[in-house]
Amino acid sequence: MSKIGLVFLCAFLILPAFFADAKKTRLTDNPLYGVTTTSPEAFLGYPLGERLLRHDQINYYLKQIASENPRVSIENTGQSHEARQQLTAVITSSANQAKLDEILAQRQQVKYQGEQQGPMVIWLAYSIHGDESSGAHSALKLSHMLATSEEKWVKELLNNAVVLITPTQNPDGFDRFSTWANGYAGKVAVSDPNHKEHKQGWPSGRSNHYLADLNRDWLFLRHPESQGRVALFHRWQPHYVGDFHEMGHNQTYFFQPGVPERTHPLTSKANQKITTKLAAYHQAELDDKKQRYFSRQLFDDFFYGKGSTYPDINGAVGVLFEQASARGQQQDSVNGLVTFQEAIDNQYATSISSLKGALALRSELEEYQADFFKNKHQKAVKKKPRQAGLLLSADNDSGRIDALTALLSQHKIEYYYLTHTLSQGGLDFAVNNSIFIPNKQAQSSLLEAMFDDRTEYIDPTFYDISTWNLQYAFGLTLRRNVKLELSVLSQTPPALTPASFSTGAVALLIDWRQSQATLLLQQLLEQDILVKFAAKPFSMQVKNKDLDFVAGTLQIPLKQDGYKASELSKLVAQLANKLKVDVVAVNTSAASSGIDLGSPDFELIKPIKPLLISGKGTSTSEVGQLWYYLDNVLGVATTLVDINQLASIKLSDYSHVLLADGRYQTLDERFARKLGQFTSEGGVVIAQKGALNWLEKSNLLKNNLRSDRFYKQLFDAEGLTFDEKSAFKAKQAIGGAILELKLDPSHPINFGLNGDRLPILKNKVIGFSQTNGPFSVAAKYTSKPLLSGYLAQEYQSSFSNSPAIIVESRNKGAVVAIADNLLFRNIWLGSEKVYANALYFIPALN
Repeated sequence: MSKIGLVFLCAFLILPAFFADAKKTRLTDNPLYGVTTTSPEAFLGYPLGERLLRHDQINYYLKQIASENPRVSIENTGQSHEARQQLTAVITSSANQAKLDEILAQRQQVKYQGEQQGPMVIWLAYSIHGDESSGAHSALKLSHMLATSEEKWVKELLNNAVVLITPTQNPDGFDRFSTWANGYAGKVAVSDPNHKEHKQGWPSGRSNHYLADLNRDWLFLRHPESQGRVALFHRWQPHYVGDFHEMGHNQTYFFQPGVPERTHPLTSKANQKITTKLAAYHQAELDDKKQRYFSRQLFDDFFYGKGSTYPDINGAVGVLFEQASARGQQQDSVNGLVTFQEAIDNQYATSISSLKGALALRSELEEYQADFFKNKHQKAVKKKPRQAGLLLSADNDSGRIDALTALLSQHKIEYYYLTHTLSQGGLDFAVNNSIFIPNKQAQSSLLEAMFDDRTEYIDPTFYDISTWNLQYAFGLTLRRNVKLELSVLSQTPPALTPASFSTGAVALLIDWRQSQATLLLQQLLEQDILVKFAAKPFSMQVKNKDLDFVAGTLQIPLKQDGYKASELSKLVAQLANKLKVDVVAVNTSAASSGIDLGSPDFELIKPIKPLLISGKGTSTSEVGQLWYYLDNVLGVATTLVDINQLASIKLSDYSHVLLADGRYQTLDERFARKLGQFTSEGGVVIAQKGALNWLEKSNLLKNNLRSDRFYKQLFDAEGLTFDEKSAFKAKQAIGGAILELKLDPSHPINFGLNGDRLPILKNKVIGFSQTNGPFSVAAKYTSKPLLSGYLAQEYQSSFSNSPAIIVESRNKGAVVAIADNLLFRNIWLGSEKVYANALYFIPALN
């Protein structure tokens, strides 16, 4: 054979291999012939999964393929706390890409017009827990496949559907974990579970910047990651949502349905029927890989604040996936070796099964969504003169109403403002702090879920909380099924009157019940402005009328060193207008009743400098909630100190030491003495839940605690069969129930709270047994404490009338002991004032 012939023969033999390889990255279907799309391996320069990716690498890859491939575009849903972009790949046919605006308009029709048009929308979302990273990696593999595949089913899918792929829903936690795992991964993979690669430091990558579990924030929307995610949901109104997670390394693989008896009653049987049908596709895909799996166990479908359940109450079908986690490259388990690559492959497999299943069940998914919004959309809800709905008020505090309306708006729930004061059931609902929410609207199901107050359940086992009623979380007065004329309602908030004060004023007074008054106070203190608070109620004559002022009212004397009265008035007015805080100017120090403005019962408020204990042994989530409150709500510079560094810290440099829930087993007697001296010299300790055990053990808490050992003795376990033990254990758990406290309104820790009742969320078995001294108990559980959710009768009886908040004096300082977390997930706005009082008021009274 000639050399030329040999060359042609070699070329002929090579060409099939070349085209086989090119087929993975080149599209040959018209009009996309010649398009080259970079694979994850080519982009990274190494095989996907060889090391854990950073969030920026994932974002750059999405941008890369979007710039190369007409099937792919990008949506940016905002930034994380640490300013990382949150990107979602939008993958569909090039024809659909050209008319995305039209498709988005069609997606709103089903909710608001009752019409189901356009392509189906499938949203696959991964790694909302930052240390569950296999999903994010599989998302890149899936994105490339959808962008380049010429398989018949993929073409059909992209012609008839828009696929949204969000690789990382928790950018900050994701990078925290990747840095940790990569930093301790050697060239030789270590599968020993004790290896540092698999044992994260504190905090782990599960949570976001403020240490929040973002998969518990879909309803509450306290964090920008969640806000962007929910905005994306309502923008696209998907039919199907896949929610991809990891679980303990000794498990296999889970997909829903979850435990049938633990599905929320508001989730329809039709929803669960489709979930079951989809499961057949996951089974087939995993069976083909010989990957073991399970369903209908461990996980429920109850709390609507999670990625797999929020869709269920918003017209979509959400499905949870859980992969055994390697927490690094590989880890030994009871089921054999768990590898990161295998985890990626499994997540990819169920992503494929999700797409195939949704495509096959398209008509059922569309019919389900249409039925979900049937008779709820605007065309069906006739604009009758009178409509029934919820009438809500945050007494004396427009700030909590503003926070509620902001939340409702993000969830696309319709609401109205009042145009004049209304009376219902003997209570007045004022214009500036009340709203009306009609029952009949597109989002009526979600509205019902947000204010659900049931207390009875088929199965009292909860993967998370059993209730989340926003009436109690926001501390609202609520009247249900109130019928109002539309003429008394407005879609725009009432106009605010700008604050301005006469030159004759001697002092400015601020009602402490306003939630934004705390931020205003902090900003005044930072500018060295003297502020006092009233330890007792009083009345003043203002514009020829007597006005009552409650205990806790702030006073800003206008005669102060370093400020002219006019300058100070102007400064306070600017802050008050910015923060929407009502300020009253008075022209005399003489009270018409009660204490005068110059009374010693007006206590000086000192600037605060809090220290928050963090680190291993403390509750990550509750440390984060305290930090979020201090930093975001109060605007206080907060020092976080690792528990192992406390020995070297000079506590006298701080005004407060805060202890979240935790075990604190590493703190020794030496630090206990140090903390005792701190309180004796004027410092304040604020401690909650598990931290109280350490305080009691260290003789820093005089009142005796009741721990879980005490309460579990209340339950009769005699005669239980083996099968009944699981249900018995669930009964002994407190899965997040809302209880009611009876307050001592005269106690400074309760200033600014309305009335003598306070709803709180309880999720830990702990309480007080007795009190030493009649003035230390600030709040008790009521005689019938359960308001909403599940709480075993044994607990209800035992907590009845027992202390919940205790303040113990220590010479010049104090210990504030709280049995519960009054900031729960930073949505419990109705009780967060207790912490402000502990920070600003308690030091002055000790």
